[in-house]
Amino acid sequence: MNGLPAAAHRVAVDIEEGVGAACGTFGELLQGVLPDGTAFLATLPISLGSRARFRYDRYGPLHVYPAHKTKSLTLARAMLDAHGDGGGGTLLLDSDLLVGKGLASSSADLVATARGIGAALGLDTSPTTVEDWLRPVEPTDGVMHAGVVVFEHRAVRLRAALGALPPVTVVAVDEGGHVDTVGHNRRTRHVPPGLRREYARLVDDLTRAVRNADLRAVGAVATRSAVLNQYRLPKRNLDAMIGIAERVGAPGVVCTHSGTMLGLLLDSAADGHRERFEAARTACSLLPGTLAVYRSPAADR
Repeated sequence: MNGLPAAAHRVAVDIEEGVGAACGTFGELLQGVLPDGTAFLATLPISLGSRARFRYDRYGPLHVYPAHKTKSLTLARAMLDAHGDGGGGTLLLDSDLLVGKGLASSSADLVATARGIGAALGLDTSPTTVEDWLRPVEPTDGVMHAGVVVFEHRAVRLRAALGALPPVTVVAVDEGGHVDTVGHNRRTRHVPPGLRREYARLVDDLTRAVRNADLRAVGAVATRSAVLNQYRLPKRNLDAMIGIAERVGAPGVVCTHSGTMLGLLLDSAADGHRERFEAARTACSLLPGTLAVYRSPAADR
């Protein structure tokens, strides 16, 4: 059925209401193109996210609230069609994530939708099957997977699961405006062979860093990726943020590569974190933009 999961391995349950949730991500620890031409990103999960509640009505129409969540409407219709018994229902979405900032707001909505509808209809919502559900809808972040993952966002496919980071805090500055993430990621981007090789090395570096719980090495990769992204979607505060990171002892700088934010990556469990956090927040408040703070999830979803 147009590449969708065949009834998504429907199981025999009699549940007519389901809920689902998905975390967002503070941009990407790394984003680029590999030597084989594969576009990829590496997620940085945060505690904020989206929630969905679906009430199935086998005789009714399909309604989605808020009504502008048209991608979730498309996904809901596809899942109901795969369910095979017709009908509709009511899907309610709620999110903490700002839109157009690079926080994976749309991806979190869609993953929460898939999980909520799947729970109501008895459909498979394993991460790989959620990829299958989302692939026809739009390029998507890897928030259906727990922890830090290397994800092929255009193909909507997991490349590698790296593991969980130690607890982190991101002191961020939103430079303003909005970015159409889907349109931005669909633009053709010429990445020369030498840069593609560098991205491959950075993936290797990040893989080792996450597996070793080495936030200094994670921060080095994230900072380099933010610098490389200046050629595509520049952030005017980047040099200042790198300077603040050096002054306060932050492991590095992370950016929303297709969004409007930069952040200082801080180790929440390190000695002196409170003092370092306050110094970072004070310094970032002097930069042009809006100050915000994000934290990693308390537990993987």
